[in-house]
Amino acid sequence: MRCLRALRALNLPQGYIGAGFVRNAIWDELHERATPTPLNDIDVVYFSGGINPPQAVATAENTMESLPQIHSPSSAAAKSELKAQEQAIERELACMVPQANWQVKNQARMHLAHGHAPYKSCHDAISYWIERETCVAVRLLANDDLDLLAPFGLEANFAGTISINLKYPRPDVFKQRLASKNWLTVWPSLTVQI
Repeated sequence: MRCLRALRALNLPQGYIGAGFVRNAIWDELHERATPTPLNDIDVVYFSGGINPPQAVATAENTMESLPQIHSPSSAAAKSELKAQEQAIERELACMVPQANWQVKNQARMHLAHGHAPYKSCHDAISYWIERETCVAVRLLANDDLDLLAPFGLEANFAGTISINLKYPRPDVFKQRLASKNWLTVWPSLTVQI
């Protein structure tokens, strides 16, 4: 909840915490774990078509105000500026929850890394992640309700499967992640579906 409250305080456009933050919590529940499995990082996604940082970050990060406007998001300067914006957000989140390893990505630019048409929203962007069960994100609303993004629903998560995302299948990357993340060791009752 501290992480969700910290993210809410920044009021990022379409700001969510995704991937393992939600997926692992479900798998921990399925495995009846008394304590949560530690996260390597906390993946924050947001969607902003502009290069200027969100207002909450711009106010806190005076250095961000001096960055020039760049109108082509695919230019090297724009990519560098967008990365600086993400790092400024990571620093703000780290001030609020320092024990978390924050990883922030503006999903409005992530299509460039995969050669896709521009994404329309965070919902659209996360629907291209490697595993179906990873395509989830959550945020805390002003009234303390949770808002969940799950482009493929949550059935697979609660069924205890780990499956390749058929919308954008990358079998080699899927197999590499399956091995390197040790999911089947950490959650032994998971079933792999390729």
